[in-house]
Amino acid sequence: MKNLLFLFLIILFASGCISNKRITYLQNLSEDQQINLDEFIPYAQVDYEYVLQPYDMVEIDFASSDEELTEAFTFQNSRRMGGFGGGAGSGGGSDPLYFMGYPIDKNGEVEVPKLGKIKIAGLTEEEAKVKVQQEINKFFKEDVFVKLRIAGIRYTTLGEFNSVGVQVIFKNRATIFDALANSGETTLLGKKNKLFIIRQYDQGVKIHQINLNDRALLASPFYFIQPNDILYMEPMKIRQIGTADNLTASLALFGGLLASGLLILNLFVGGN
Repeated sequence: MKNLLFLFLIILFASGCISNKRITYLQNLSEDQQINLDEFIPYAQVDYEYVLQPYDMVEIDFASSDEELTEAFTFQNSRRMGGFGGGAGSGGGSDPLYFMGYPIDKNGEVEVPKLGKIKIAGLTEEEAKVKVQQEINKFFKEDVFVKLRIAGIRYTTLGEFNSVGVQVIFKNRATIFDALANSGETTLLGKKNKLFIIRQYDQGVKIHQINLNDRALLASPFYFIQPNDILYMEPMKIRQIGTADNLTASLALFGGLLASGLLILNLFVGGN
């Protein structure tokens, strides 16, 4: 009987262990194309370019040889709060562009002081910049330089992330690993080979699936995230074992129960 219980304990621990292959990033999983260390990996050719959408936030700034001329076209004190970009942050922190940026309304229009409402949804950043520049140049004999960009990359994390919710990276380009680090990494029980990306396109929404374990991801068109991406990671089935939040606690729970059972069994066997 003791041998049977001991064998059951070994099987339980073996079945509860998570293989390193399931949690290690960037492995050489493809048998057809191995990617070696120090090997140059070109970025994937991506035809898709992000198109501005309703409810996006954009930063718009103007510059000319005479700053007093363009001051009327900017929000009061917005320039003194400049320098928004560069760093990374989460959605739970302060986001000055939420207050000082230009929101695109449900009709796809952005309202700029003196210029009024300009429809920029459905345009790329460069196309929107040109359109705003055409509008402001109607007021001046000389050209005014316009800077227009998305106010950081906003994305949402759901499922097995240590920090779930809306996240913000204050850069104009970010990789999937930037997004993971910014959201506190994934939990130990996340299925890293099944990360779903829900991405918005101008025609609608698509669901993509990527494998964080596979080194081939570096050459994938989904290596870079896009604004408004939703990242969802499923939990492993091992979460169903026990009620603890992590594997170590679950195994400790089962180990304690089995140790108690063996102790009681020894007491009965010894008493006989």
